[in-house]
Amino acid sequence: MRRVVITGVGLVSVLGVSREQIANALYNGISGIVADPQRLEHGFHSPLTGHIDGFDCARHLNRKQRKSMPDFAIQAHAATLDALDQGGLAPEDLRSERCGLVFGNDSTVQSVVDQQAALLEAGCTSGMGSGHVFRCMNSTITMNLNVLLGNTGPSWTVSAACASGAYAIGQAADQIRLGRLDRVVCGAAQEVNWPSVCSFDGLGAFSARTPAEAASRPFDKGRDGLVPSGGAAALLLEDYDIARSRNACILAEVLGFGCSADGETLSVPSRTGLARAMRMALAEGGLSAADVDIVNAHATSTPQGDAAEAANLRAVFGADCPDVMALKSLTGHELWMSGASQVAYAVIMAQAGFTAATINYEEPDEDTAGIPVLVRRLEQPPRVVLNNAAGFGGSNASIALRLG
Repeated sequence: MRRVVITGVGLVSVLGVSREQIANALYNGISGIVADPQRLEHGFHSPLTGHIDGFDCARHLNRKQRKSMPDFAIQAHAATLDALDQGGLAPEDLRSERCGLVFGNDSTVQSVVDQQAALLEAGCTSGMGSGHVFRCMNSTITMNLNVLLGNTGPSWTVSAACASGAYAIGQAADQIRLGRLDRVVCGAAQEVNWPSVCSFDGLGAFSARTPAEAASRPFDKGRDGLVPSGGAAALLLEDYDIARSRNACILAEVLGFGCSADGETLSVPSRTGLARAMRMALAEGGLSAADVDIVNAHATSTPQGDAAEAANLRAVFGADCPDVMALKSLTGHELWMSGASQVAYAVIMAQAGFTAATINYEEPDEDTAGIPVLVRRLEQPPRVVLNNAAGFGGSNASIALRLG
Protein backbone atom coordinates (compact mmCIF):
# COMPACT_ATOMS: atom_id res chain seq x y z
CA MET A 1 0.00 0.00 0.00
CA ARG A 2 1.27 3.45 -0.86
CA ARG A 3 1.72 6.22 1.69
CA VAL A 4 -0.49 9.31 1.39
CA VAL A 5 0.69 12.79 2.33
CA ILE A 6 -0.76 16.30 2.43
CA THR A 7 1.33 18.89 0.60
CA GLY A 8 -1.05 21.85 0.52
CA VAL A 9 -4.12 23.26 2.26
CA GLY A 10 -6.38 26.19 1.45
CA LEU A 11 -9.37 27.67 3.25
CA VAL A 12 -12.00 30.35 2.99
CA SER A 13 -13.12 30.39 6.60
CA VAL A 14 -14.86 32.44 9.24
CA LEU A 15 -11.40 32.58 10.85
CA GLY A 16 -9.82 34.17 7.78
CA VAL A 17 -9.21 33.82 4.06
CA SER A 18 -5.49 33.07 4.22
CA ARG A 19 -3.43 30.57 6.18
CA GLU A 20 -1.77 33.44 8.04
CA GLN A 21 -5.08 34.96 9.15
CA ILE A 22 -6.41 31.58 10.21
CA ALA A 23 -3.26 30.72 12.16
CA ASN A 24 -3.56 34.03 14.01
CA ALA A 25 -7.20 33.39 14.92
CA LEU A 26 -6.46 29.85 16.11
CA TYR A 27 -3.43 30.99 18.09
CA ASN A 28 -5.23 33.86 19.82
CA GLY A 29 -8.63 32.22 20.25
CA ILE A 30 -10.48 34.70 18.03
CA SER A 31 -14.04 33.61 17.27
CA GLY A 32 -15.59 33.88 13.82
CA ILE A 33 -19.17 33.96 15.15
CA VAL A 34 -21.41 37.03 14.87
CA ALA A 35 -25.07 38.00 15.32
CA ASP A 36 -27.05 38.53 12.10
CA PRO A 37 -30.13 40.75 12.74
CA GLN A 38 -31.65 39.65 9.42
CA ARG A 39 -32.26 36.20 10.85
CA LEU A 40 -34.45 37.58 13.61
CA GLU A 41 -36.37 39.57 10.99
CA HIS A 42 -37.10 36.26 9.23
CA GLY A 43 -38.40 34.64 12.41
CA PHE A 44 -35.30 32.76 13.54
CA HIS A 45 -34.94 31.93 17.22
CA SER A 46 -31.19 32.53 16.98
CA PRO A 47 -29.39 35.28 15.03
CA LEU A 48 -25.98 33.63 15.41
CA THR A 49 -23.84 32.53 12.48
CA GLY A 50 -20.28 32.22 11.33
CA HIS A 51 -19.23 35.16 9.16
CA ILE A 52 -16.66 35.20 6.34
CA ASP A 53 -14.93 38.56 6.06
CA GLY A 54 -12.64 39.67 3.26
CA PHE A 55 -13.65 37.37 0.41
CA ASP A 56 -15.31 38.87 -2.67
CA CYS A 57 -16.61 36.31 -5.17
CA ALA A 58 -16.81 38.96 -7.89
CA ARG A 59 -13.11 39.73 -7.56
CA HIS A 60 -12.11 36.07 -7.61
CA LEU A 61 -13.82 34.99 -10.86
CA ASN A 62 -15.42 36.89 -13.71
CA ARG A 63 -19.16 37.06 -14.27
CA LYS A 64 -19.23 34.37 -16.96
CA GLN A 65 -17.32 31.93 -14.73
CA ARG A 66 -19.56 32.67 -11.75
CA LYS A 67 -22.75 32.13 -13.75
CA SER A 68 -22.85 28.40 -12.95
CA MET A 69 -21.43 28.63 -9.41
CA PRO A 70 -22.94 29.31 -5.99
CA ASP A 71 -20.76 31.29 -3.60
CA PHE A 72 -19.46 28.23 -1.78
CA ALA A 73 -18.24 26.68 -5.04
CA ILE A 74 -16.34 29.89 -5.81
CA GLN A 75 -14.84 29.70 -2.33
CA ALA A 76 -13.88 26.08 -2.97
CA HIS A 77 -12.08 27.16 -6.14
CA ALA A 78 -10.16 29.81 -4.20
CA ALA A 79 -9.24 27.30 -1.49
CA THR A 80 -8.09 24.84 -4.16
CA LEU A 81 -5.80 27.41 -5.79
CA ASP A 82 -4.30 28.20 -2.37
CA ALA A 83 -3.71 24.51 -1.67
CA LEU A 84 -2.05 24.02 -5.06
CA ASP A 85 0.10 27.10 -4.53
CA GLN A 86 1.32 25.89 -1.15
CA GLY A 87 2.02 22.51 -2.70
CA GLY A 88 4.11 24.07 -5.45
CA LEU A 89 1.75 23.05 -8.24
CA ALA A 90 -0.34 24.81 -10.87
CA PRO A 91 -3.78 23.81 -12.20
CA GLU A 92 -2.03 22.41 -15.27
CA ASP A 93 -0.44 19.76 -13.03
CA LEU A 94 -3.90 18.27 -12.42
CA ARG A 95 -4.57 17.67 -16.11
CA SER A 96 -3.90 13.96 -16.01
CA GLU A 97 -5.92 10.79 -15.67
CA ARG A 98 -3.77 10.07 -12.59
CA CYS A 99 -5.17 13.11 -10.75
CA GLY A 100 -8.65 13.53 -9.28
CA LEU A 101 -11.11 15.76 -7.45
CA VAL A 102 -13.27 14.69 -4.49
CA PHE A 103 -15.37 17.21 -2.55
CA GLY A 104 -18.01 16.92 0.12
CA ASN A 105 -21.29 18.82 -0.19
CA ASP A 106 -24.84 18.10 0.92
CA SER A 107 -26.96 21.10 -0.10
CA THR A 108 -27.35 24.03 -2.48
CA VAL A 109 -30.31 25.75 -0.84
CA GLN A 110 -29.65 29.38 -1.78
CA SER A 111 -29.34 28.39 -5.43
CA VAL A 112 -32.79 26.80 -5.35
CA VAL A 113 -34.24 29.93 -3.73
CA ASP A 114 -32.59 32.06 -6.42
CA GLN A 115 -33.95 29.78 -9.14
CA GLN A 116 -37.50 30.19 -7.87
CA ALA A 117 -37.06 33.97 -7.68
CA ALA A 118 -35.76 34.02 -11.26
CA LEU A 119 -38.82 32.10 -12.43
CA LEU A 120 -41.19 34.53 -10.73
CA GLU A 121 -39.35 37.49 -12.21
CA ALA A 122 -39.16 36.05 -15.73
CA GLY A 123 -42.72 34.74 -15.75
CA CYS A 124 -41.69 31.59 -17.59
CA THR A 125 -38.89 29.04 -17.44
CA SER A 126 -37.36 30.03 -20.77
CA GLY A 127 -36.37 33.42 -19.41
CA MET A 128 -34.53 32.14 -16.34
CA GLY A 129 -31.05 31.67 -17.76
CA SER A 130 -28.93 28.54 -18.04
CA GLY A 131 -26.74 28.88 -14.97
CA HIS A 132 -29.34 27.85 -12.41
CA VAL A 133 -29.31 24.15 -13.23
CA PHE A 134 -25.58 23.87 -12.49
CA ARG A 135 -25.77 25.95 -9.32
CA CYS A 136 -28.54 23.79 -7.90
CA MET A 137 -26.79 20.42 -8.19
CA ASN A 138 -25.05 18.80 -5.23
CA SER A 139 -22.07 18.15 -7.50
CA THR A 140 -21.73 21.84 -8.38
CA ILE A 141 -18.29 22.11 -6.77
CA THR A 142 -16.61 19.27 -8.62
CA MET A 143 -18.31 19.91 -11.97
CA ASN A 144 -17.26 23.57 -11.95
CA LEU A 145 -13.74 22.83 -10.70
CA ASN A 146 -13.31 20.23 -13.44
CA VAL A 147 -13.89 22.94 -16.03
CA LEU A 148 -11.94 25.73 -14.33
CA LEU A 149 -8.92 23.52 -13.59
CA GLY A 150 -9.06 21.37 -16.71
CA ASN A 151 -9.16 18.17 -14.68
CA THR A 152 -9.38 15.01 -16.80
CA GLY A 153 -9.15 12.40 -14.04
CA PRO A 154 -11.88 10.95 -11.81
CA SER A 155 -14.14 13.41 -10.03
CA TRP A 156 -17.09 13.00 -7.68
CA THR A 157 -19.01 14.54 -4.78
CA VAL A 158 -19.56 12.96 -1.38
CA SER A 159 -22.77 13.55 0.58
CA ALA A 160 -22.64 12.29 4.16
CA ALA A 161 -24.12 15.21 6.11
CA CYS A 162 -21.59 16.73 8.51
CA ALA A 163 -19.12 13.92 7.85
CA SER A 164 -18.98 14.77 4.12
CA GLY A 165 -15.60 16.53 4.26
CA ALA A 166 -13.96 13.71 6.19
CA TYR A 167 -15.36 11.13 3.78
CA ALA A 168 -13.95 13.14 0.88
CA ILE A 169 -10.46 13.06 2.40
CA GLY A 170 -10.75 9.39 3.27
CA GLN A 171 -11.91 8.38 -0.20
CA ALA A 172 -9.22 10.51 -1.83
CA ALA A 173 -6.57 8.90 0.34
CA ASP A 174 -7.88 5.44 -0.53
CA GLN A 175 -7.52 6.14 -4.26
CA ILE A 176 -3.86 7.02 -3.78
CA ARG A 177 -3.16 4.24 -1.30
CA LEU A 178 -4.55 1.65 -3.71
CA GLY A 179 -2.51 2.99 -6.62
CA ARG A 180 -5.47 4.21 -8.66
CA LEU A 181 -4.42 7.87 -8.51
CA ASP A 182 -1.22 9.75 -7.74
CA ARG A 183 -2.67 13.08 -6.67
CA VAL A 184 -6.11 14.24 -5.50
CA VAL A 185 -7.50 17.63 -4.54
CA CYS A 186 -10.16 17.00 -1.92
CA GLY A 187 -12.18 18.97 0.59
CA ALA A 188 -15.66 20.30 1.23
CA ALA A 189 -17.75 23.43 1.35
CA GLN A 190 -20.80 24.77 3.16
CA GLU A 191 -22.99 27.69 2.17
CA VAL A 192 -23.37 30.51 4.74
CA ASN A 193 -26.85 32.02 4.44
CA TRP A 194 -30.10 31.93 6.34
CA PRO A 195 -32.23 29.91 3.86
CA SER A 196 -29.88 26.92 4.16
CA VAL A 197 -30.37 26.60 7.92
CA CYS A 198 -33.90 27.83 8.67
CA SER A 199 -35.21 24.30 9.27
CA PHE A 200 -32.33 23.63 11.67
CA ASP A 201 -33.38 26.72 13.60
CA GLY A 202 -36.95 25.45 13.64
CA LEU A 203 -35.74 22.28 15.35
CA GLY A 204 -34.23 24.37 18.15
CA ALA A 205 -30.75 23.18 17.25
CA PHE A 206 -29.06 26.58 17.49
CA SER A 207 -27.70 28.45 20.48
CA ALA A 208 -29.00 32.00 20.99
CA ARG A 209 -26.57 32.80 23.79
CA THR A 210 -24.97 36.22 23.98
CA PRO A 211 -22.39 37.48 23.43
CA ALA A 212 -22.05 35.69 20.10
CA GLU A 213 -18.45 34.59 20.65
CA ALA A 214 -19.47 32.76 23.85
CA ALA A 215 -22.28 30.73 22.28
CA SER A 216 -20.40 27.70 20.96
CA ARG A 217 -19.36 25.75 24.08
CA PRO A 218 -18.34 22.19 23.22
CA PHE A 219 -18.41 19.75 26.16
CA ASP A 220 -19.35 22.57 28.57
CA LYS A 221 -22.19 22.16 31.05
CA GLY A 222 -23.85 25.30 29.68
CA ARG A 223 -23.90 24.25 26.02
CA ASP A 224 -27.33 24.77 24.50
CA GLY A 225 -26.93 24.27 20.77
CA LEU A 226 -24.64 24.74 17.81
CA VAL A 227 -23.87 27.86 15.76
CA PRO A 228 -24.13 27.38 11.96
CA SER A 229 -21.09 28.33 9.93
CA GLY A 230 -19.33 27.46 6.69
CA GLY A 231 -16.92 28.32 3.90
CA ALA A 232 -14.63 26.01 1.96
CA ALA A 233 -11.57 23.84 2.58
CA ALA A 234 -9.26 22.14 0.09
CA LEU A 235 -6.34 19.79 0.61
CA LEU A 236 -3.76 18.50 -1.85
CA LEU A 237 -3.08 14.79 -1.29
CA GLU A 238 -0.25 12.98 -3.04
CA ASP A 239 1.60 9.72 -3.13
CA TYR A 240 4.54 10.02 -0.74
CA ASP A 241 7.20 8.96 -3.24
CA ILE A 242 5.91 11.33 -5.91
CA ALA A 243 5.84 14.23 -3.46
CA ARG A 244 9.38 13.45 -2.36
CA SER A 245 10.60 13.15 -5.95
CA ARG A 246 9.60 16.74 -6.67
CA ASN A 247 10.94 18.00 -3.30
CA ALA A 248 7.50 19.01 -2.05
CA CYS A 249 7.15 20.07 1.57
CA ILE A 250 5.26 17.28 3.33
CA LEU A 251 2.85 18.88 5.80
CA ALA A 252 1.22 15.71 7.13
CA GLU A 253 0.63 12.05 6.41
CA VAL A 254 -2.82 10.48 6.27
CA LEU A 255 -2.22 7.35 8.32
CA GLY A 256 -5.70 5.90 8.49
CA PHE A 257 -9.36 6.45 7.71
CA GLY A 258 -12.36 4.90 9.38
CA CYS A 259 -16.09 5.26 8.79
CA SER A 260 -19.31 3.79 10.11
CA ALA A 261 -23.05 4.29 10.42
CA ASP A 262 -25.02 4.28 13.65
CA GLY A 263 -28.03 2.49 12.17
CA GLU A 264 -30.33 3.85 14.87
CA THR A 265 -31.93 7.28 14.42
CA LEU A 266 -31.76 10.18 11.98
CA SER A 267 -30.80 12.90 14.43
CA VAL A 268 -29.55 11.46 17.73
CA PRO A 269 -25.96 10.13 17.58
CA SER A 270 -25.22 6.78 19.13
CA ARG A 271 -22.63 6.10 21.79
CA THR A 272 -20.92 3.38 19.78
CA GLY A 273 -20.82 4.36 16.08
CA LEU A 274 -18.06 6.96 16.17
CA ALA A 275 -15.94 4.62 18.28
CA ARG A 276 -16.05 2.06 15.45
CA ALA A 277 -14.78 4.69 13.01
CA MET A 278 -12.00 5.76 15.38
CA ARG A 279 -10.83 2.18 15.91
CA MET A 280 -10.85 1.59 12.15
CA ALA A 281 -8.71 4.69 11.53
CA LEU A 282 -6.24 3.65 14.22
CA ALA A 283 -6.03 0.09 12.90
CA GLU A 284 -5.45 1.20 9.31
CA GLY A 285 -2.72 3.55 10.50
CA GLY A 286 -1.01 0.86 12.57
CA LEU A 287 -1.64 2.91 15.70
CA SER A 288 -2.72 2.14 19.22
CA ALA A 289 -4.89 4.47 21.28
CA ALA A 290 -1.79 5.40 23.27
CA ASP A 291 -0.12 6.78 20.11
CA VAL A 292 -2.65 9.61 19.76
CA ASP A 293 -1.47 12.99 21.08
CA ILE A 294 -4.74 14.84 20.63
CA VAL A 295 -8.28 14.30 19.40
CA ASN A 296 -9.66 16.96 17.07
CA ALA A 297 -13.23 16.43 18.20
CA HIS A 298 -16.43 16.81 16.20
CA ALA A 299 -17.95 18.50 19.27
CA THR A 300 -20.70 20.75 17.92
CA SER A 301 -21.86 22.17 21.29
CA THR A 302 -25.18 20.32 21.34
CA PRO A 303 -26.19 18.56 24.57
CA GLN A 304 -26.78 15.14 22.99
CA GLY A 305 -24.00 15.30 20.41
CA ASP A 306 -21.20 16.15 22.81
CA ALA A 307 -22.45 13.60 25.33
CA ALA A 308 -22.40 10.91 22.64
CA GLU A 309 -18.90 11.85 21.48
CA ALA A 310 -17.66 11.76 25.08
CA ALA A 311 -19.04 8.23 25.43
CA ASN A 312 -17.37 7.19 22.18
CA LEU A 313 -14.05 8.65 23.33
CA ARG A 314 -14.27 6.68 26.58
CA ALA A 315 -15.02 3.52 24.61
CA VAL A 316 -11.80 3.93 22.61
CA PHE A 317 -9.42 5.48 25.13
CA GLY A 318 -10.83 4.43 28.49
CA ALA A 319 -9.42 6.46 31.37
CA ASP A 320 -6.36 7.48 29.31
CA CYS A 321 -8.00 9.83 26.83
CA PRO A 322 -5.52 12.27 25.28
CA ASP A 323 -6.18 16.00 25.17
CA VAL A 324 -9.32 16.89 23.24
CA MET A 325 -9.44 20.00 21.06
CA ALA A 326 -12.86 21.43 20.07
CA LEU A 327 -12.31 23.97 17.28
CA LYS A 328 -16.02 24.57 16.73
CA SER A 329 -15.83 26.75 19.83
CA LEU A 330 -14.10 29.22 17.49
CA THR A 331 -15.64 28.48 14.10
CA GLY A 332 -19.13 27.33 14.91
CA HIS A 333 -20.31 24.21 13.11
CA GLU A 334 -19.17 24.33 9.48
CA LEU A 335 -21.52 21.46 8.70
CA TRP A 336 -20.63 19.65 5.43
CA MET A 337 -17.25 21.41 5.39
CA SER A 338 -16.21 20.65 8.96
CA GLY A 339 -14.64 17.22 8.48
CA ALA A 340 -12.23 18.68 5.93
CA SER A 341 -11.63 22.07 7.53
CA GLN A 342 -10.64 20.56 10.87
CA VAL A 343 -7.90 18.55 9.16
CA ALA A 344 -6.74 21.72 7.39
CA TYR A 345 -6.75 23.65 10.68
CA ALA A 346 -4.61 20.95 12.29
CA VAL A 347 -2.09 21.21 9.45
CA ILE A 348 -1.98 25.00 9.78
CA MET A 349 -1.35 24.73 13.51
CA ALA A 350 1.44 22.24 12.98
CA GLN A 351 3.14 24.52 10.48
CA ALA A 352 2.86 27.45 12.89
CA GLY A 353 4.14 25.40 15.84
CA PHE A 354 1.23 25.39 18.30
CA THR A 355 -1.93 23.59 19.37
CA ALA A 356 -5.06 25.74 19.68
CA ALA A 357 -7.10 25.93 22.85
CA THR A 358 -10.83 25.32 23.17
CA ILE A 359 -12.63 28.51 24.20
CA ASN A 360 -15.80 28.83 26.31
CA TYR A 361 -15.23 25.59 28.21
CA GLU A 362 -15.73 26.19 31.95
CA GLU A 363 -17.04 23.00 33.53
CA PRO A 364 -18.33 19.63 32.34
CA ASP A 365 -21.68 18.04 33.02
CA GLU A 366 -22.10 14.43 34.09
CA ASP A 367 -21.92 13.24 30.47
CA THR A 368 -18.68 15.05 29.56
CA ALA A 369 -16.88 14.74 32.89
CA GLY A 370 -13.43 13.20 32.55
CA ILE A 371 -12.88 14.34 28.97
CA PRO A 372 -9.58 16.32 29.07
CA VAL A 373 -10.66 19.35 27.03
CA LEU A 374 -7.64 21.44 26.07
CA VAL A 375 -8.33 24.95 27.41
CA ARG A 376 -4.82 26.38 27.23
CA ARG A 377 -2.87 26.80 24.03
CA LEU A 378 0.21 24.62 23.73
CA GLU A 379 3.34 26.18 22.24
CA GLN A 380 4.05 23.01 20.32
CA PRO A 381 2.06 21.11 17.71
CA PRO A 382 0.73 17.59 18.25
CA ARG A 383 2.40 14.76 16.41
CA VAL A 384 -0.47 12.31 15.90
CA VAL A 385 -4.03 13.63 15.66
CA LEU A 386 -7.32 11.77 15.42
CA ASN A 387 -9.87 13.95 13.58
CA ASN A 388 -13.54 13.10 14.17
CA ALA A 389 -16.65 13.93 12.15
CA ALA A 390 -20.26 12.85 12.51
CA GLY A 391 -23.54 13.77 10.87
CA PHE A 392 -27.28 13.30 10.63
CA GLY A 393 -28.33 9.81 9.69
CA GLY A 394 -25.55 8.39 11.84
CA SER A 395 -22.66 9.06 9.45
CA ASN A 396 -19.31 8.81 11.24
CA ALA A 397 -15.74 9.28 10.07
CA SER A 398 -12.32 9.51 11.66
CA ILE A 399 -8.95 10.38 10.13
CA ALA A 400 -5.60 9.65 11.76
CA LEU A 401 -2.86 12.12 10.83
CA ARG A 402 0.84 12.40 11.51
CA LEU A 403 1.72 16.09 11.34
CA GLY A 404 4.96 17.64 10.18
